[in-house]
Amino acid sequence: MINRLLVANRAEIASRVFRTARRLGIETVAVHSDADAALPFVAEADHAVRLPGNTPAETYLRADLVIEAAKVAGADAIHPGYGFLSENADFARAVEAAGLVWIGPAPESIEQMGSKIEAKKIMASAGVPVLEAPASPAESDLPLLVKASAGGGGRGMRIVRTLDALAAEIAAAEAEAASAFGDGTVFVEPYVEAGRHVEVQVVGDGAGGVAVFGERDCSVQRRHQKVVEESPAPLLPDPVREALHEAARNAAAAIDYRGAGTVEFLYDAASERFWFLEMNTRLQVEHPVTELVHGVDLVELQIAVAEGRCVGFDTPSPSGSGGSTSGVDGHAIEVRLYAEDPSADYQPQSGTLTKLEFAGDARIDAGYTSGSEVSTFYDAMLAKVIVHAPTREGAIRRLLSVLRTAKIHGLVTNREQLIGILGSDAFRSGEVTTSLLADEAFLSSVDDPGAAVAAAVALAERTRRPGIPVAWRNVTNQPQRTVFEDGSEDGLTVEWYGTRDGYRIDGFEVIEAGQSRVVLEKDGLRTTYEIAVDGDRVDVDSAFGHTALRKRPRFVDPADQVAEGSLLAPMPGSVVSVHAEPGESVTAGQKLIVLEAMKMQHTVTAPTAGTVTEIDVSPGTQVAAGQVLAVVEEETA
Repeated sequence: MINRLLVANRAEIASRVFRTARRLGIETVAVHSDADAALPFVAEADHAVRLPGNTPAETYLRADLVIEAAKVAGADAIHPGYGFLSENADFARAVEAAGLVWIGPAPESIEQMGSKIEAKKIMASAGVPVLEAPASPAESDLPLLVKASAGGGGRGMRIVRTLDALAAEIAAAEAEAASAFGDGTVFVEPYVEAGRHVEVQVVGDGAGGVAVFGERDCSVQRRHQKVVEESPAPLLPDPVREALHEAARNAAAAIDYRGAGTVEFLYDAASERFWFLEMNTRLQVEHPVTELVHGVDLVELQIAVAEGRCVGFDTPSPSGSGGSTSGVDGHAIEVRLYAEDPSADYQPQSGTLTKLEFAGDARIDAGYTSGSEVSTFYDAMLAKVIVHAPTREGAIRRLLSVLRTAKIHGLVTNREQLIGILGSDAFRSGEVTTSLLADEAFLSSVDDPGAAVAAAVALAERTRRPGIPVAWRNVTNQPQRTVFEDGSEDGLTVEWYGTRDGYRIDGFEVIEAGQSRVVLEKDGLRTTYEIAVDGDRVDVDSAFGHTALRKRPRFVDPADQVAEGSLLAPMPGSVVSVHAEPGESVTAGQKLIVLEAMKMQHTVTAPTAGTVTEIDVSPGTQVAAGQVLAVVEEETA
């Protein structure tokens, strides 16, 4: 029996494993970096051990430190979560060699599936359809996909549409894969433009017995990273569903798989054909949708298998003989809430998450809470929001309500994009492919005419003096003006008057005014606004949705101004490489600097043709968002 369990991971997945362990009466141990010390998962554990440092390479990727932490804490088992060392066969062996229980598949299975190149060979031998990579790509083979052999999550993955770009994209993928997984090996395969990403959940007993817990559709992706997942997969013909389940069962049985794993397939709805992509020898981020529709706890099953209590699985799927969905209860959908800006090429965001609150009937698997600091060292996912309903339509409606009413302040997130996706005809139809976000970004925005007005009133209330009308003047010859940033030179201006009887604002009647609550009426429609102020940032929540505003200062400090032609860091991160030097002539779009933030690389290019007059960073420099990286003097006629 496992008595004390260490989770060799962080944030949301650590909290998730702790929840099951606590229910089973197992003590828990957290390991954490310095940057994560104040996150909820550390306090939720019965015991915690610090891993000195911040970056993954210094902390969660140090197998020796994690095993030593288990010994210090008196743990007798290690659960790897997902990512980091979860699919590292050497780590699994080291755990077992230390006399600890490894809650995962046999190291040999991890090794066999750890290389996507070798995994394809094994699957082909087991009769599972695979995509064959062209040995010498030609124009007729385009488009192609460069993929990291040792990892996933979209890192080290590039689409190639011209042969002359292949070498550069392979080099970029190798660099990103080496940074994310410690292995820069990549391979090339055909890219199916309008495919669907369908994966099958399996649990093996290590002796050839494999249970199948249905399938998930994970086709909505950005940068090859999943954004929306659901179970069961919509519009999947029963014969295809059964064939997918059988192929996944054969794949797991071929390696005597032990524990929970996922077999991922690329499905072409037009031809009703599918191909093996990879097998993830661990728990998946999207496992909650399977748990909700099948009524299982996959972490509990992982522990049971590791303890030798869950053996002799029947070959037929628990969801129905032959892999049918007769045992599925309703429909579940999960969305990943990321700290990123979809309108700025998904730039990751970091800083203080001043508020994170959800209402409604949903399962929230979160790694952060109100007041948490989101660092630049790890993945940008803040939380997973999961709903379960009798029908797919009911699940969509319920999830939209939870997202719209959530209070998420302090950082830009993809919340509005998620709302746009779920509410779109394309998603509601069920005919979703992996190219959905490439075809349309779904950059919905909140159209709330009173948000800025409510914010201006709340800010004015904060300056009100007792016994004196707000913004009182002897002679009122012009209105007060509150200006918010909106990307334009003039900004978004709210004009208002303060009188003895309250506020006078064209088009609005102020029914109630307070520092955190304002009620407005416009054209007979009354709306309540909740306002949170943090410095110059103002977050406004109403029935219309959330609006984030930033108050423009009346006077700009000269020290905050930058030289014309300055290139600013789009996000906090680390400089990976510098490709220019002062005095060099550059062309528009030329690569100047490569940054890395939240395990993704971002290229800063020259905005115009000109001369580099300053380079203020070097490889390894840590930069803040908005920091000057370089200055390019524009070429004049």
